[in-house]
Amino acid sequence: MLTRKQFDILALCAENDIRLSQREIAAKTKMSLGSVNKTIGELSQKGYLDDGRITIEGLEVLESYRVRRAVFIAAGFGSRLVPITLNTPKPLVRVKGKRIIDSLLDAVLVAGIREIYIVRGYLAEQFDQLLYKYPMIKFIENPIYNESNNISSAVCARHLMKNAYVFDADLLLYNKSLITKYQYESNYLGVFTEKTDDWCLYTENGYITKMAIGGINCYHMFGLSYWTDEDGAKLAEHINSVFHSPGGKERFWDQVPLEYYIHEYKIRVRECTFNDVIEIDTFSELKRLDKTYDV
Repeated sequence: MLTRKQFDILALCAENDIRLSQREIAAKTKMSLGSVNKTIGELSQKGYLDDGRITIEGLEVLESYRVRRAVFIAAGFGSRLVPITLNTPKPLVRVKGKRIIDSLLDAVLVAGIREIYIVRGYLAEQFDQLLYKYPMIKFIENPIYNESNNISSAVCARHLMKNAYVFDADLLLYNKSLITKYQYESNYLGVFTEKTDDWCLYTENGYITKMAIGGINCYHMFGLSYWTDEDGAKLAEHINSVFHSPGGKERFWDQVPLEYYIHEYKIRVRECTFNDVIEIDTFSELKRLDKTYDV
């Protein structure tokens, strides 16, 4: 097992073709120069780095941290985006000529992830158009998407969440570098904010302690998470358990690890900015982003 600092430096070296200076590594990993120097020494001693470049042994040790698959939750109706979603599933809505989901799919492929699943329900057949550009996609049907919340989609894909990114398929991703080939631990994407009326996350020492709707000095939550092999296996059981409990069909799937079973997970917030990713919640927001809808 690698320490977090060892992983951060080794993954950074693996994802860059050129040899990075210690100052560059410090800036990108937000580590002190002293920590960078010490950690590079440790990695070199183990044979994972040679003169600042990753070795075959280094790449081999990173394999256990490789993201294996991507799962997209895309079955919902998108009621707040009416009238556009009356005829088009929200992930397929175009913003400045490009489908929302394409911003995520393109980033996944750049990261070398080709095992891709989309859970679909509303106007399911329209997702077939994605196969022309992304023939590797496999679809999972959610036959009860209109009878429950998005936990039903998670139930359909629960056995695929190990070593996997799980996406809300209606996120518009601007910063593709957020989707990396390697991940160290389970995490959710979040933006620190002084106040939000949306879903948010509270943390202690970087790890999530509570999820809430609206909060102060917390992280605005985005539906982009990663799950390790161990946590993904637990999720499969926990999602199924909550879904089949009284009122379980009305839950959001994120409530399973972040509320009902939060003490059984250690989930970090992975920080980003509002310039990196957005969720288009309403038709008014869509019109502000793309003036062609403002008619």
